[in-house]
Amino acid sequence: MHTVTIILILLLAVVASAFVARLLPIKVPLPLVQIATGIVLSYGFGISVPLDPEFFFLFFIPPLLFLDGWRIPKSAFFRDARPIVTLAIGLVLFTVVGMGYFIHWMIPAIPLAAAFALAAILSPTDPVAVSAIASQSPIPSRLMHILEGESLLNDASGLVCFRFAVAAVITGSFSLLDASLEFLQAAGGGLLVGIAVAWLIGILNRWLVAAVGEDPGTQILISLLVPFAAYLGAEHIGSSGILAAAAAGITMHYADLVGRRLAATRMQRRAVWDTIQMALNGVIFVILGAQLRATVEGLPGIAIEMGLSTAWWLAFYVLAITVVLAVLRFLWVWGSLKFTVFKGKRNEDEEIVKPPFKLLLVTAFAGVRGAITLAGILTLPFLLPNGAEFPARDLLIFLAKGVILLSLLTASIALPLLTSDLEFSPEPLVGAAEGQARAAAAEAAIRRIEQLTQTMSANDAYSEAAARITELYQRRLDYGNEGDEAARFQAQAEAERSLRLEAIRAERDELFQMWLNDKLDDSVHQHLLRELDLIEGALSRAD
Repeated sequence: MHTVTIILILLLAVVASAFVARLLPIKVPLPLVQIATGIVLSYGFGISVPLDPEFFFLFFIPPLLFLDGWRIPKSAFFRDARPIVTLAIGLVLFTVVGMGYFIHWMIPAIPLAAAFALAAILSPTDPVAVSAIASQSPIPSRLMHILEGESLLNDASGLVCFRFAVAAVITGSFSLLDASLEFLQAAGGGLLVGIAVAWLIGILNRWLVAAVGEDPGTQILISLLVPFAAYLGAEHIGSSGILAAAAAGITMHYADLVGRRLAATRMQRRAVWDTIQMALNGVIFVILGAQLRATVEGLPGIAIEMGLSTAWWLAFYVLAITVVLAVLRFLWVWGSLKFTVFKGKRNEDEEIVKPPFKLLLVTAFAGVRGAITLAGILTLPFLLPNGAEFPARDLLIFLAKGVILLSLLTASIALPLLTSDLEFSPEPLVGAAEGQARAAAAEAAIRRIEQLTQTMSANDAYSEAAARITELYQRRLDYGNEGDEAARFQAQAEAERSLRLEAIRAERDELFQMWLNDKLDDSVHQHLLRELDLIEGALSRAD
């Protein structure tokens, strides 16, 4: 019962933090508000959150990685595959090696293998935190796509490196050749398992849907189970469950394209996954805040254990690690750009546009650490196989938490300043433009209506309905024409949309009053409201 109570309190804290973030006069990134909420729970109510590291890792990581892979724009992902891979794999290895040696040099009490473990778990970035910060200082969409793709892959590569480093601490030995071969085996096996699980479930699901019909609730439940099936399946054969969950997410996108879902399934599933993403990320940051009290109270003991004269040295270590992480990231981005420019000069046909220096700084500061880093560092074992304590475990956890907080604070201040007067070039379109796609879809609709009217029985109802729908699509085609006529049609469509939205709101108010006065059955009321919600959702435009 105590565990259930803690879970409910954490979820309530996530909801409360979302409202607080909206009510604050100054826009504060949601992760910072959630961390502050956790601090309030800890200091104000004395709530502590006991964690089972293995359960924590299994419960949080697979769905988050799966969702990242599922939702990332695939055209942007493959178009910018080169910078994404260099950041997600090259930068991770560069960070693990550079930060590992730096941490061991700065804090000799941390063994080199443990320093590599900390560097590895600090290498993944958190796009959710960056998106929250960027809501008030927009990052160009192409750069956000690169950051999202980087996060998807570096979550996997960083966590795999973390597992190897922890294994080196436990066994006391490390072989680069063996680790490389094992990494390839784990990575290749994880990718294959993730793809196979997603495709197999997709094929079976399409067969069941064809046999018995599609039920949105069942489809949503299947999508929730896929990341755990991929993760556990890969771990069972000794491969990377992390990469399996990410690969399953990417594959699920294409499986959906083959077996098209009902509109109700897509809308409900998106709402469910949005809620899960918000809840999981929010709970992680609330837990981070709730654990700060115990972490701060344990600082004197950590300082004594490390032989430090004062606990302020620990704050200096956090600052130094955060600065070096940003410097390494900037050097890697700058070096990658120089290499790209050098290649462009050798290939005279290829035009290279150098991005402004500020954009390099934005990319460097956008490397915010978050949920994956916290989830991973908490899985450090308490004891080694010989019964000894894991070396500097409390210090490693404190440093990881401190870097998460400091990187969030730094990005919250730096990104708005760097993007305030920065001009971005428009993102190149892939394939047909929106207007062309709308015109092609409208023409296909008109052709289908004409075909149906030829096969249907000739009566006034079908003829009148076909004429009205054909006119609607023909007007949509007219919007694509150039000149004043197109502008008039567009203005008319906007006015019609606005009036229809007001009419729907009036319908909803009237239905509510009828229901309130017992003039309308509850089931009928809910059915009509659902229809109005769907129409309003189609008419409304995203802000």
